[in-house]
Amino acid sequence: MERLTLPPGGAAAVDEYLEYRRIVGEDDGGKLFTPEEYEEYKKKVLPVRLQHRYKQHKTDFETVPQQRPIELPCRVTGCQCKAYHYVPLNGTQPVRCRCKHFADQHSAALGFPCNSCSRCSGFHSCFTCACGQPAYAHDTVVETQQERLAQGKPVGRDVPYAAMGGLTGFSSLAEGYMRLDDSGIGAPSVAVLDSPVSAVDHPFLRALQMPSTSAAQTLTGGNEVGPSTQISSLRKPEEDDMAYFERQYQERVSVCGNLLA
Repeated sequence: MERLTLPPGGAAAVDEYLEYRRIVGEDDGGKLFTPEEYEEYKKKVLPVRLQHRYKQHKTDFETVPQQRPIELPCRVTGCQCKAYHYVPLNGTQPVRCRCKHFADQHSAALGFPCNSCSRCSGFHSCFTCACGQPAYAHDTVVETQQERLAQGKPVGRDVPYAAMGGLTGFSSLAEGYMRLDDSGIGAPSVAVLDSPVSAVDHPFLRALQMPSTSAAQTLTGGNEVGPSTQISSLRKPEEDDMAYFERQYQERVSVCGNLLA
C-alpha cells in the first residue's frame, strides 16, 4: 500500500478542502470558487442549511399559539424554512435522500428541493426507523403536555430550563421502543428493579435471573431437562474472560431457544 507524506501545513490544507466540499458540494460546477466567491457563498447558503438545528428555532412562548399544528419558526436571518422539521440520523451519520444527497444539500423552502441535482423534486429518505417504518412516513408534531394527556399519550417530567428540550435522563435518548418506560422519563423505581422475577416476566429474563437448574425447570413447568440444556455457571480452568462470558451467553440463548420453540 502506498504511503502518502504531506508537507508542513498539508494536513490543514486537506481539512480546508474537505470543509469546502462539504459546504459547496457540486454547486461550483467543477471549478473551485475563489476565496472571495467562497466567502460570499457561505454567507448566502450556510444560514439556509441550518434549518434542522432545533436550538435555532423559537421554542419559548409567553402564551401557547392557538393554531395547530404548533410551528417552531426559525430565528436565522434569511432562512426560508417555515418551521422546525426533524431529520433522523442513522447512528451518528445523517441520512441521505433518494437522490443520494444529504438533507443540508436541499433547500429549506417548503418542498425541500435539492440544490445539488436537478432530478430531485424534494427530500425523501427511505431510511427505516427503529419502529420499522420509513423516515418519510413520520411527521414532526409539537404538542403541549395538556394536549398529550388529554389524548392518553405519555409525557415526561418537567425540565428545569428550556435548553434541555425533552431530555429528562439517559432513557430519553433511546428509541421509543427501547426506553425503560413509556414516557422516557428514566429508569423505573428501585422497588421495581429489585422486585423478584415472576412467572409473567420474559423467559429470557427468568433464565438470566434464576439458578440454571431452577430456571430451566421453571420455564418448562417443572419437566426434566437434559444436562445439555442446563446453564453451567462454573468457569473452566482453561477459559479466559471472553470465552467464559461467550459460553454463558450461548448456553442461555440455547436454553431459551429450545424451550420457546
